[in-house]
Amino acid sequence: MAAANDEGHNIHVHLDRLLAERGMTLTELATHVGVTTVNLSILKNDRARAIRFTTLTRICKALDCQPGDLLTYLPDHEIHPDTDPA
Repeated sequence: MAAANDEGHNIHVHLDRLLAERGMTLTELATHVGVTTVNLSILKNDRARAIRFTTLTRICKALDCQPGDLLTYLPDHEIHPDTDPA
């Protein structure tokens, strides 16, 4: 079995793309969502270990998107292409 990635999860966050598509900055989103820019930056850079459903709801509302537009699961072999998924 392939090892989990260094962060312990295989979820990729597409916040950069969604912000760019909507012409919104991380600071603007933080204001709409009611969280700090630092916390959104942690999420954006795939370093978050968890997200509250209330925060996810507010992000989706502010970006007019679905959770699946924001989050993607990547199998281990896509994160570590040189490992054998046996």
